[in-house]
Amino acid sequence: MLHTNEKIIKNKVGLLNLAQELDNVSKACKVMGFSRETFYRYKRAVEDGGVEALVEKTRRKPNLQNRVDEAIEQAVVASAIEYPAFGQLRTSNELRKKGIFVSPSGVRSIWLRHDLASKKMRLKALEKRSAEEGVVLTEAQLAALEKKKEDDVACGEIETHHPGYLGSQDTFYVGTLKGVGKVYQQTFVDTYSKVAECKLYTSKTPITSADLLNDRVLPMFESHGMGMLRMLTDRGTEYCGKVEQHDYELFLYINDIEHTKTKAYSPQTNGICERFHKTILEEFYQTAFRKKIYTSLEELQLDLDEWLRYYNNDRTHQGKKCCGRTPMQTFLEGKKIWQEKVDSLNLN
Repeated sequence: MLHTNEKIIKNKVGLLNLAQELDNVSKACKVMGFSRETFYRYKRAVEDGGVEALVEKTRRKPNLQNRVDEAIEQAVVASAIEYPAFGQLRTSNELRKKGIFVSPSGVRSIWLRHDLASKKMRLKALEKRSAEEGVVLTEAQLAALEKKKEDDVACGEIETHHPGYLGSQDTFYVGTLKGVGKVYQQTFVDTYSKVAECKLYTSKTPITSADLLNDRVLPMFESHGMGMLRMLTDRGTEYCGKVEQHDYELFLYINDIEHTKTKAYSPQTNGICERFHKTILEEFYQTAFRKKIYTSLEELQLDLDEWLRYYNNDRTHQGKKCCGRTPMQTFLEGKKIWQEKVDSLNLN
């Protein structure tokens, strides 16, 4: 019996094993949908080179004569890192000024070989080079990196190092309940672990925004011996205002929490909370309002809290940090890593 973990050749190995088990090549081929000729070709390959011989090897060989000179290739790579915001046409034109002749399509092919095909990849290469070599960045490079950070914040792709490093908050309009009126949900999502906290209100004001943090979020972090460093919100009136006159801004100031806002005049909003709102709408609200008629805010809040317990503790995620774990598992793992770093700094 043959064994392999290679997904590409599992069907081929399965054909050979089935024929051996049934002791009938024709029947095995009919079940698996292969011809007898194919079966014997696989069998000869295994006899000659083992199971690894079943992996198809490409017959194409790169024609190195078609590639540009090494000096031109290195110049294109260097230009991509020095000017990450330039497209392939502009890069070709700028290199032409220096006496380096390469077509826009040639620039593109070089970028593909060096994982620089998109602006995002080129910016990452620039960040890596800056961190490793400690190089002084030019004004153009700094501007490109700053724009990338702003776009990442708007799209929800944010650098976050541990639970509590950055929290995301937004307002979600739930709907109208008879006898209650309009219902708004204040949403908090930890950008590292995706742990979420939500609370329902009948108004959208700075005091309700601050109440969620005071009633749910900060006590949850304090129970784990952690705190909040930064909050990300949009530029709505419930989140932005003068510190001395705005309840939410004042609450952040008193608790020493920095306030980061999404990019102004942009159609993109707080993407982290937006994705959560889509999930909670599809998995909770659309189902709950079909099962039950709610007559009070407290009744809906109880069912929402029950769903949040499931979301945080049982529902797995496939995000950058979660990797198939639940948000709370990711939170506890992140807390452990954070604690180790704190202990190592204290020892030093």
